[in-house]
Amino acid sequence: MSEVINDFSVIEEPEETLSMNPKKFILWLFIVSIIMLFAAMTSAYLVRRAEGNWLDYTVPAVFAYSSIVLVASSLTMHWAYIAAKKDNFRSLKIAITITFALGMAFLYMQFQGWVQLVDQNVFFVGNPAGSFMYIFTGLHAFHLISGLIVLVFALVAAFRMKVHAKNMNQIEIAASYWHFLDILWLYLYFFLVYFH
Repeated sequence: MSEVINDFSVIEEPEETLSMNPKKFILWLFIVSIIMLFAAMTSAYLVRRAEGNWLDYTVPAVFAYSSIVLVASSLTMHWAYIAAKKDNFRSLKIAITITFALGMAFLYMQFQGWVQLVDQNVFFVGNPAGSFMYIFTGLHAFHLISGLIVLVFALVAAFRMKVHAKNMNQIEIAASYWHFLDILWLYLYFFLVYFH
């Protein structure tokens, strides 16, 4: 009697894993943590405002102008991204440089906004309305400075010809973070104008 061996074992193919560049993954984790931070702060702002004893003041007009500057910087950042995809190195360097300059202009305008707040007797201490304004704008400025640092790294990589159509990671990270910071500022600006 011959033994019949039935082999029902199935050769398993390895499961596909979702792969993402580790630096992009870290960036998205960082972005999510920033969103959570500002969501918590805007919630705290609304709760504290509802309690009363809230200082009325005019949101400085320079914050509106700085918003326009930041939107323009998003356009130049997108120009840099498109230039990298097309291996247009000259345009890439120009676009990143302009984006950086617009980011610096935004920071200067934020400082001028603080000067105008002081002129209205709105200080960091004394009333929660002023405290929140300085915290929101200051934290955003801090994150924008980190965005400028990311831009510097992207610019250095562009000058070393390390950013091109076949190596887009650096410019994609810079563009994603920069666009996020722009959207975050627009959210904060309209929130502060509407709820101040």
